[in-house]
Amino acid sequence: MGKKARLIINGKSYELPIITATDGNDAIDISRLREETGLITYDPGFGNSGSCISSISFMDGEKGVLRYRGIPIEQLAEQSSFVETSYLLINGELPTSEELSRFSLLLNDHSLVHEDMRHFFERFPRGAHPMGMLASMVNALRAFYPEIPERSEEDEINKTFARLLSKLRTLAAMSYRISMGFPVVYPSYFLSYCANFLNMMFDSTVRPYVIDDDMVQALNLFWILHADHEQNCSTSAVRLVGSARVNLYAAISAGISALWGPLHGGANQAVVEMLQAIHDNGGNVAPFIARAKDRTDPFLLMGFGHSVYKNYDPRGRIMKDMCHKFLAGHNVYDPLLDIAKRLEETVLSDPFFIDNGLYPNVDFYSGIVLRALGIPLDMFTVMFAIGRLPGWIAQWKESREDERGKLHRPRQVYCGYEERDYLPLGMRHAADRGDNSDALFRGKVRVRRTNAHSAVAIS
Repeated sequence: MGKKARLIINGKSYELPIITATDGNDAIDISRLREETGLITYDPGFGNSGSCISSISFMDGEKGVLRYRGIPIEQLAEQSSFVETSYLLINGELPTSEELSRFSLLLNDHSLVHEDMRHFFERFPRGAHPMGMLASMVNALRAFYPEIPERSEEDEINKTFARLLSKLRTLAAMSYRISMGFPVVYPSYFLSYCANFLNMMFDSTVRPYVIDDDMVQALNLFWILHADHEQNCSTSAVRLVGSARVNLYAAISAGISALWGPLHGGANQAVVEMLQAIHDNGGNVAPFIARAKDRTDPFLLMGFGHSVYKNYDPRGRIMKDMCHKFLAGHNVYDPLLDIAKRLEETVLSDPFFIDNGLYPNVDFYSGIVLRALGIPLDMFTVMFAIGRLPGWIAQWKESREDERGKLHRPRQVYCGYEERDYLPLGMRHAADRGDNSDALFRGKVRVRRTNAHSAVAIS
């Protein structure tokens, strides 16, 4: 018999099952809590709540660990490719040579997008952000390509996943080319996944793009490091929207929109903008460090700290090493990298940042790598989206197949008015509004806490 948690409320005892994890945190199953006690839990941001049982990726924020399907991210970064890692995430196992060849062929066969989709791109206003364009275009894919039927053959399912993986890369390159007024470059049968993207971005009839193996490898590594990351904001959005049984394209579009936020996928762009601001102010990092330590100043050092990692982000270590090697091997001088080095050295020697677990994360160096690849600043989050796509697909697939899965419908703790009557317009006066109303308008709802005695014990 498994472990149980005993919850005591006002002297009455309730037993809650404990779900044992393969690794990481075990969980108290509260799925029947409201039914048995009449209470719900309150957890802003869901930082202490498990929304699903998953076997895709695992991270340990205290130890700085990240694994895809049990394989450490360090091993995948050193030995795998993005295409192989995508297969691993979606299918659960590393592919055989035959499976990898078949998957790569599917990616190649489905790399083109319907020619009519170009007209959609051309109707966006000049200056439209590529992330907004990408989210819209992915949603539009449903009109051109069928969704997965409920009872599909495995080959049909894999074809749908490969279609989206391949076309998102093509759509991203098209969004950049069309926004710049450049002709579209079509994918090539002779190029790999990563090389194809770079060629579609930068090839020109007047100056043909030369494929650089180191640049291809750098992009390959960037995408591997971003392929999945447990139940982050965008992944949770994919699962939440997918729980309504929407088509795959709509769920992925929701993930792209969530990733667009500056607190999530926009962080690497914010890092480069911060480094540029330091450079424009003479390159002295000290004033920015001082502002970050001033709790009355809203300024934040972008690229440091993580909502889950309380140690060094393992992806940050890998990205840092690759960044240094790539720039040194190509004789690329980037003044922002010098500033990043000084900033990191200063932060890692300051007890304030160490004590608060503010170590460099993957975004701190990834922006510099993207700059070196020639990726424009407003395409940074798009690059993140392409990398995260296999994880989103895997999460959507897993939630779809989960027999325990339900429509996501969180509860709330209501602290507004109690029942009251409708007041005719002529009888309403602002001066008559009570404290509760004022608090609501100011966004400062008062929470009344009960005196119920409760306790939780594990047995």
